[in-house]
Amino acid sequence: MTQKVTIIATAAMGLEAIVGREVKALGYEDIQVENGRVVFTAEPSAIPRANLWLRTADRVKLLAGRFKATTFDELFEKTKALPWEDFITEDGEFPVVGKSVKSKLYSVPDCQSIVKKAIVERLKQKYGVASWLKESGAFYRVEIALHKDEALLTIDTSGSGLHKRGYRVGQGEAPLKETLAAALVQVTNWHPDKPLVDP
Repeated sequence: MTQKVTIIATAAMGLEAIVGREVKALGYEDIQVENGRVVFTAEPSAIPRANLWLRTADRVKLLAGRFKATTFDELFEKTKALPWEDFITEDGEFPVVGKSVKSKLYSVPDCQSIVKKAIVERLKQKYGVASWLKESGAFYRVEIALHKDEALLTIDTSGSGLHKRGYRVGQGEAPLKETLAAALVQVTNWHPDKPLVDP
């Protein structure tokens, strides 16, 4: 894997600044706050740290590539040009999910299929595999998100979302996501030396 990676911490709309503060509190400086996400550059060791310590982010994703794509050929070639071998092992399992908003390439199943084929071609070439890849190893969930003809390719590093940390088994009728609850506490400027009343 390369020296530094670009990481995307996704956030509920309106909570981006809070997630950005948390990323900064972890010691990362190169931060961009965008709609629904906080983008930062760091060492690969930041991936597990972010997944463990970001209390208000929904997911932590690794940015594989970002480029303009208006044709399926362009999507295939630019996806294939990315260094997937830096992220996915030879036996890695990598399903591709996707979404498309206001883009010429609006057929999500076609985009997912093309991205999958491009990654397979790249990995077969780099690992010297002639037949099919086994996909029996570690799990890498690849996402293709198209917005206004810009393709964003990421690998999800969180598994089930960070709002499902698993410590709470019982839930009420209208449970609040743990990430949203943490954000609400941070907005109040509460400190551990003060009492906290949850009505």
